[in-house]
Amino acid sequence: MTPTGPVASRYGLDTLGLKTRGKEFWNLVPAGLYEEAIRRGEGSVAEGGPLVMLTGEHTGRSPNDKFIVRDAATESQVDWGNVNRPLKAEHFDRVHEKVVRHLSERDLFVADCYGGADPTYRLRVRVVTEHAWHALFARTMFIRVPFAEQADFQPDFTILHAPTLTTNPETDGTRTGTFILVNFAKRLVLIGGTSYAGEIKKSVFSILNYLLPPKGVLPMHCSANIGKQGDTAIFFGLSGTGKTTLSADSSRTLIGDDEHGWADNGIFNFEGGCYAKVIKLSPEAEPEIYATTRMFGTVLENTVLDHATRRLNLDDALYTENTRACYPVDYIPNMALDGRGGHPQNVIMLTADAFGVLPPVSQLTAEQAMYHFLSGYTARVAGTEKGVKEPQATFSACFGGPFMARHPSVYAKLLGEKIARHGSKCWLVNTGWSGGGFGVGERMKIAHTRAMIRAILEGKLASAPFATHPNFGVRMPEACPDVPADVLNPKNTWRDKAAYDAAAREVAKRFETNFAKFEPFVDGKIKAAAIRAAA
Repeated sequence: MTPTGPVASRYGLDTLGLKTRGKEFWNLVPAGLYEEAIRRGEGSVAEGGPLVMLTGEHTGRSPNDKFIVRDAATESQVDWGNVNRPLKAEHFDRVHEKVVRHLSERDLFVADCYGGADPTYRLRVRVVTEHAWHALFARTMFIRVPFAEQADFQPDFTILHAPTLTTNPETDGTRTGTFILVNFAKRLVLIGGTSYAGEIKKSVFSILNYLLPPKGVLPMHCSANIGKQGDTAIFFGLSGTGKTTLSADSSRTLIGDDEHGWADNGIFNFEGGCYAKVIKLSPEAEPEIYATTRMFGTVLENTVLDHATRRLNLDDALYTENTRACYPVDYIPNMALDGRGGHPQNVIMLTADAFGVLPPVSQLTAEQAMYHFLSGYTARVAGTEKGVKEPQATFSACFGGPFMARHPSVYAKLLGEKIARHGSKCWLVNTGWSGGGFGVGERMKIAHTRAMIRAILEGKLASAPFATHPNFGVRMPEACPDVPADVLNPKNTWRDKAAYDAAAREVAKRFETNFAKFEPFVDGKIKAAAIRAAA
């Protein structure tokens, strides 16, 4: 079939065994993808122009359905276990044949993209999908390939995306009919049985997490921005900790909101777009992100739309709490369009402690930073999942455990080396609860958190007097501009001091239990910096 679109690569789909009986749409611009998506009934257009999509049964990632082909090359390099599940090569080949047959019968949309703003380390990615809106997502989420480069674009990795195809677990080696399969030898990813677009995004992140460490580059699940003096800051954090919100500061230039690499020449964004949660998004608290939900070119997932007025209701979680907006990075004012920055002067780790015991801000030694990086702590709030009646501690190594193919100690070692080499200051910021745990205390005021972040980035907090927390060993500032002094020590905000001490000991014990699995892989200094629960 003759390809349709602005520019088709001379490295066509036949190299993948795809002999399409339908049409091939290559590298369509957003307007063209909109037309195809609407014509095919894939979604709706809301007021202002965003494309609104429903993803059906899957409104989030399916981590238990992700597999990596186990072969001679990956055998000793991948950290096999519940996160990185092994798949036999013959099972991958069987599913690959099914995907090729399935896609060959359909119209296909091809999006050629870059993963990585630094030309030295970028990954050339081709996404082949049966849906126009998924091609728009890929084109928006990753870095666009200029027209002049599209004809000679030869992918390093290809993602074959077949959301309407399911597998047979009994014969295909998968857990369910849903599959996310990575084959590093064939440089190929197969995705099916789910329409949730985040699987495309996170597959590229997982590939880079595997490929970059041997090159001395630390892949990071973090946001990043730059101050007026050229100072770079990075923000690690799991979902719900404020990573996107706190990095989108109008007084600083945003590099990216989610995934970056730290190389010898500085940091660089992996992406050309942002993928923000938008449930209960506020135009007052997050005006820049809110504005993107009213823009042409933004893809909204599972947001509620009034089809009569075409107005969105971002407060409605009818389909899921995990509503998402995918928009180009240049929709955010004051954006670093080259996606690059210098070595970070400040490394900030965000946590949302629903137990209300961690300090709202504290300074970390390099060893403590590696400890908290390996721990990747936050807490789930009661009521967010069926059967959860009280806060639950959550540990995700490197603040991105589901996407880290190698052992967490590989990434922690790289972080420690780069912090030491470049003299980065490290901080732990708790955006969770104060004055008690969830149900008793209150969520930390965002105005206070912003003031603490501002004091860190302006260098004011580093010169403050500090006190050491008896359970967690971190240094708590005793003063911070625009923050009441009694907020800075979490115990001071609790009425029942004995209850605070008991809760702090309990959380510290959970840290200890989680960290035990890392102790054989880290040196003595990190072990010495580990949290020790007070008796």
